[in-house]
Amino acid sequence: MGNLVDNLLQKPSVEELVKNNAILDDGRTLLDTGLIAVRGKGWVELVTLACTCQPMISELLKTKKEMSLYEDLVAAWVPAKHDWLRLRPSGEELIGRLGKQKMYSYCAYDLSFLHFGTSSEVLDHLSGAGSGLVSQRHLCSVPGTTLSDIAASAVILASKIAPAVSIGEDSLIYDSTISSGIQIGSLSIVVGINVPDVSGDAAENRFRFILPDRHCLWELPLVECTGRVIVYCGLHDNPKIPLSKDGTFCGKPWRKVLYDLGIEENDLWSSTDNQEKCLWNAKIFPILPYFEMLSVATWLMGLSDKRSEDLLSLWRNASRVSLEELHRSIDFSKMCTGSINHQADLAAAVAKACISYGMLGCNLSRLCEEILQMENVGVKICNEFLDLCPTLLEQNCKILPKSRAYQVQVDLLRACNNESAACKLENKVWAAVADETASAVKYGFKEHLLDAPINIPTPACKNIGFNGSVDDSFQPRRVKVELPVRVDFVGGWSDTPPWSLERAGCVLNMAISLEGSLPIGTIVETTKTTGVFVNDDAGNELHIEDLTSIATPFDHSDPFWLVKSAILVTGIIHEYVLASVGLKIMTWAHVPRGSGLGTSSILAAAVVQALLQITDGDESNENVARLVLVLEQLMGTGGGWQDQIGGLYPGIKFTASFPGIPLRLQVIPLLASPLLVSELQQRLLVVFTGQVRLAHQVLQKVVIRYLRRDNLLVSSIKRLAEPAKIGREALMNCDIDDLGDIMLEAWRLHQELDPYCSNEFVDRLFEFAHPYCSGYKLVGAGGGGFALLLAKDAEHAKKLTHLLEKDSNFDVKVYKWNIFLDK
Repeated sequence: MGNLVDNLLQKPSVEELVKNNAILDDGRTLLDTGLIAVRGKGWVELVTLACTCQPMISELLKTKKEMSLYEDLVAAWVPAKHDWLRLRPSGEELIGRLGKQKMYSYCAYDLSFLHFGTSSEVLDHLSGAGSGLVSQRHLCSVPGTTLSDIAASAVILASKIAPAVSIGEDSLIYDSTISSGIQIGSLSIVVGINVPDVSGDAAENRFRFILPDRHCLWELPLVECTGRVIVYCGLHDNPKIPLSKDGTFCGKPWRKVLYDLGIEENDLWSSTDNQEKCLWNAKIFPILPYFEMLSVATWLMGLSDKRSEDLLSLWRNASRVSLEELHRSIDFSKMCTGSINHQADLAAAVAKACISYGMLGCNLSRLCEEILQMENVGVKICNEFLDLCPTLLEQNCKILPKSRAYQVQVDLLRACNNESAACKLENKVWAAVADETASAVKYGFKEHLLDAPINIPTPACKNIGFNGSVDDSFQPRRVKVELPVRVDFVGGWSDTPPWSLERAGCVLNMAISLEGSLPIGTIVETTKTTGVFVNDDAGNELHIEDLTSIATPFDHSDPFWLVKSAILVTGIIHEYVLASVGLKIMTWAHVPRGSGLGTSSILAAAVVQALLQITDGDESNENVARLVLVLEQLMGTGGGWQDQIGGLYPGIKFTASFPGIPLRLQVIPLLASPLLVSELQQRLLVVFTGQVRLAHQVLQKVVIRYLRRDNLLVSSIKRLAEPAKIGREALMNCDIDDLGDIMLEAWRLHQELDPYCSNEFVDRLFEFAHPYCSGYKLVGAGGGGFALLLAKDAEHAKKLTHLLEKDSNFDVKVYKWNIFLDK
């Protein structure tokens, strides 16, 4: 439970902090982050107010008064602020509607607070430590480097830049159209500017405008005004610092500005107004035709070569507004509509270029969302793009993956409200991923490998041996394969197609036995009776007499779709090895369902390996791992290679994949020292949470996001693969604590990639375990299943195990496990 908030102090002095007992014993004070969660009766009251607030809003608009949705609302929940709030617009109503509830504070010790209160702070964050998280160019049209002078560090977002434009270092351009002849200095901010393009003969004498270094420029529509007003100031100007205290405009003291330009104080401020004279209330910004406003802006910033008398007269005779008046007169509806249409136009241009000239490297789904903001024409534009798709695939069929092309069409169909066609085409997306995986896994992959056999000849009296020889006698064969499960430390998702088909992947995982045995296995036997008989440890049985019935797509409720898929990918039904003999296949997996331990892939590996072994095929771990990768796509579960690698290869291993045909897998075993094995087995708790989640549901979402080129997902998977290399070094050096840090980072990235990979129970479990652990994470895709808890030492491990087993709040099981080292 948090602490009751006694008071809220707005920009208090040290004296005010002391007076209100707001300073903690260690000298710190609590900083309000502005993150507010409302629940229970407070939430009901807030929603009720929101649904009935139109009269309140109408009164505010009519009286031109202001209400801070943050400050005033919060004050209603803090009784000490009620006297202040009663003097505010609608304050009495806010107290009456919301004032029964109280506000509590929660300290977020692990968060860093970034304050975006000033323009300067915005630029500091964009160019400072957070610069690596910011896209320098997004949803923008920028000319080539030989046609413009745009600094590499400039951030350009949702903007169209014409040729012959200069933009300085570390500047921010947002939601703007910048025409030729405009020069923007360094460390400047330009927002919402739309400079008309000068074309034709006048282009030779195009208008030039210079925004100096460290300046801000923005443009706003006003209520009941057909034009717009251009606003500007220095980056470090404080609008509230008065003339008498060395206030500045465009970086220069007010007195110098007035002297240089010949402006009188009464031109800017009324002599009858008792307010202090400052930029906030200075009537300095003229409302004029666009290029005249820019000329006056150049003059006011002290950069004009034109006669000062003419511009001073133009400025004095114009209707002018202050920042204070602007704040009350902005036409927000027009501003939002203009911004939406501007960004939709840019999105349409980017999407068209992506389809017409590129390789679909942009997120078309996100672009469509922007385009559809344009009412009436958005769907029409998306339909035009849809018509371009067949040509795109035809022209780039050798290098453009079909899966990506189909996903683009699915997204466009949905944008055009054609859901039924989109659902049908989705099947082609998954089929294409499976085909691309099969092609990459093995060069010259037989085209019929994933198809059902058309006809299986049955000789009248002869048996065909697995080596192709003819034999009159039946020779029974029996193969048993048992495998461990795997736990992954870091790198998961980078092994999953189509990522691993196009980009390198790295995974660090470990094979383990549970409760003293290998939990996954299969027995395959030959039988005199033809056909395939299958049974599992759940009591399910099936006799397949007609082998031509083994065909995709499989019913996901079929308990034997994994075995059927294994029969297809091994190709044994196409080699006629089952023409006169049958097979009996028994499988088991003594692991809870939805465990996250790679059970289905490892069971598939066991079945594939047993089938290849009994038919004298290539049963090597490398071949089996590749075939299971195809099998996963065939089943539609979309898994990668790390699960079967984890089960097929013993011990701890670092595995890297390299895209190409064929896909190359490099498995590097770690020669674990006895000290490492002992410390891991003493400190690492393998805990079943009791929470169940099916991995393929998560995998499909991740694959779709990758095919769409979701930037956040691509970034997250890149950052998941890199720590696998660091974790390998840590284990080789027996630095178990470093492994804990890597597990924590992997878990953070998993949650960034998929917010639903955790839940309330898992969060509580990890919070409970945190004081005893160096690191923790869920295995696999997350969402439930098994958790890894790496204790600080053996004693902490014992204590945590004891606490978990006796705490009724956690119905979990701590498994006994061992690293599986021999095979």
